[in-house]
Amino acid sequence: MKKLLALILLFSSLVSLQAQDRGEDDLGAWAMIFTNNRISEKLSIHAEAQYRTYEFGSNFNQLLLRTALNYHISDKAMASFGYGNITTDTNFLEFAGEENVNENRLYEQFVLKNSLGKFNFSHRYRLEQRFINRPSGENTTEHRARYFLRVTYPLNDKWFLTAYDEIFINLQNDFFGQNRLYGALGYNFSENLSAQMGYLKNDFAVDTYDRFQLAVFIKTDWRKK
Repeated sequence: MKKLLALILLFSSLVSLQAQDRGEDDLGAWAMIFTNNRISEKLSIHAEAQYRTYEFGSNFNQLLLRTALNYHISDKAMASFGYGNITTDTNFLEFAGEENVNENRLYEQFVLKNSLGKFNFSHRYRLEQRFINRPSGENTTEHRARYFLRVTYPLNDKWFLTAYDEIFINLQNDFFGQNRLYGALGYNFSENLSAQMGYLKNDFAVDTYDRFQLAVFIKTDWRKK
């Protein structure tokens, strides 16, 4: 009887340890594509897709699809209103029949740009309204603010370095949401096509995740010549 009880306790502890494994020690990956499509002197359409994994190239974590209408106030200022659909697997452990969290998101943002010598800065202020549907049937609405600061330094006409920090602030309980610190090497294939390869450290209140990132940026111009 004692041996059986010991086996039960051992099995329970192993299950508990597995349940607490959120993949913090694994290098995940984000593959991303961003497009900006100019439709008039003042307006453009933003569209992006991001595929995120808990492990490098495997173990699905999140699919993010986002679009926005941008109003270009000047070359240095832009306002946007956008929508995103986000599908998230919140469980690092994969198992058959699992259901994902689905989120519909509205957001408003304001972007300012400035430069200091060869350094180029971008400041993004964003508000989000998040409509979250969980597999349990619980639906919630959450609000969040984000501040993003990017700095870019050109090495030559083609290569550049870039880094950013972004903080997420919840506008309800648990004030701190997360912080993202990123650094990358970028390459300009042309004026309208570039790519970046970098590393992201994503800090939450209780977890920290390391992510490899590969991003492609495309610009198009739909204005009549």
